[in-house]
Amino acid sequence: MPHQLQTGQELYQFIDRLYPICRSITGNGVRDTLAIISEHIPIIIHEVPSGTKAFDWDIPLEWNIKDAWVKNEKGEKIIDFKNSNLHILNYSIPVDKQVSLEELKEHLFTLKEHPDWIPYRTSYHHQKWGFCMAYNQFKKLKDETYHVKIDSTLEPGSMTYGEYFIQGKTDDEVLISTHICHPSLCNDNLSGIAVAASLAEELSKMDLKYSYRFLFIPGTIGAIAWLSRNEAITHRIKHGLVLNLLGDKGSFTYKKSRQGNAEIDKIVELVLAERKADFRLIDYYPYGYDERQFCSPGFNLPVGRLSRTPHGEFPEYHTSADNMNLISPEKLSESVSLIKTIFSVIESNAVYKSLNPKCEPQLGKRGLYEPIGGEKETKDFQMALLWVLNFSDGKHSLLQIAEKSELPFHVIQEAAKALEKADLLMK
Repeated sequence: MPHQLQTGQELYQFIDRLYPICRSITGNGVRDTLAIISEHIPIIIHEVPSGTKAFDWDIPLEWNIKDAWVKNEKGEKIIDFKNSNLHILNYSIPVDKQVSLEELKEHLFTLKEHPDWIPYRTSYHHQKWGFCMAYNQFKKLKDETYHVKIDSTLEPGSMTYGEYFIQGKTDDEVLISTHICHPSLCNDNLSGIAVAASLAEELSKMDLKYSYRFLFIPGTIGAIAWLSRNEAITHRIKHGLVLNLLGDKGSFTYKKSRQGNAEIDKIVELVLAERKADFRLIDYYPYGYDERQFCSPGFNLPVGRLSRTPHGEFPEYHTSADNMNLISPEKLSESVSLIKTIFSVIESNAVYKSLNPKCEPQLGKRGLYEPIGGEKETKDFQMALLWVLNFSDGKHSLLQIAEKSELPFHVIQEAAKALEKADLLMK
């Protein structure tokens, strides 16, 4: 029986378990992560061999690392990969040699503006080696000879990604993608992994109109590889979300699809607005996460990106400060709840046609009209009945009616159900 990922605390504990793993765009860290996700949902794990063409890209050599350190002349480890996997320049080639301080500094990365934090740096496509360290520690380095050891491998293997597909009543799909390539960074993007796994687990138990495809992929190269291998089915994707940065305390931010007015864009905006809380909408731009692959002009899929504070807009981004203290169970749970509401609107949105289009039908004799006004919810429902009846012309969806009426979507939806039950509407 799969373990449940239902509460914010369970999501937080799930992230805590994944946090120590050194991930990259390839390698055993990705496999270990997918194995843990597999305890919750039965994902299919794909291996794409090194050198495989994916449009203009090639799947890179596989990188794995066992250990890495820098020792001073006393034999003391002044940098130790086992203390933080952010200490290593991700994808560093193997090294075992003596270097001067001057040469060592050419391979060190620090953050002067945050002197106690370790930065996260990568070199996926250029064979280099390096270490990341706190600037305050960097300042203490002495002019002496250092022993550098990186016990890594960079050799033919494969790139690994996970996929979980839930078949609905139709073959039309909702695509959910999240990147799994970052090492010990909680908000970016263990939060996205945890939220996606929780949503997939819950959807798997539901009776769904749409089919749902969850991708757990290395950033950039993973999306490119998936698209190159699945181009023939991309026409099925009617809605999509890239999920990341969902555990911090910031308000929600939605980056629209390249289309700008896709149904998913309108749904997310509507759901965010109905929450009566701060949020931000961003127009599409060709930088960021994997939305830029799904929205590339050759595909132009209706895929937006949902996060809290966007990348680069919080100081902890890509540093050791993106740890368990930056995220919270409450915010993870809130993110899951929001996306579940988005899915509910996706599932419920429909186009109806009135079966009594000539003038208003008499609602009272059907028990749908309250002769005495009262609570706001009752008034909203009464107005929703009129809006749905008037605009159910076979052209307007419930989403469009909710937008026009400025009534909550769930009220419009309930009105449509009541009218359908009364034989006044048909889908």
